[in-house]
Amino acid sequence: MSHVKAGGTSKNTRDSPGQRLGVKLFGGQKVKTGQIIVRQVGLTKRAGKGTKLSRNFTIHAEHDGIVKMQVRRVRLFTGRSVSRTEVTVE
Repeated sequence: MSHVKAGGTSKNTRDSPGQRLGVKLFGGQKVKTGQIIVRQVGLTKRAGKGTKLSRNFTIHAEHDGIVKMQVRRVRLFTGRSVSRTEVTVE
């Protein structure tokens, strides 16, 4: 027979590190070819001219230039119109 009381089990001991998402370079900043401008989950920001969208929705610069962000109205599949930020490199 045990002489120590039973210690309970814990279920919530797992934790994952943050994904470091967000805007890496803001409007007006210089950018080089291939640099990451925005890391995101889903299309919260749209890729415009001078940028490319990778498979995990990261926006990269296609060429050297200056980052520019502007709000645009975008029509969704349902027909509703919503505002989204468009990222371009000029």
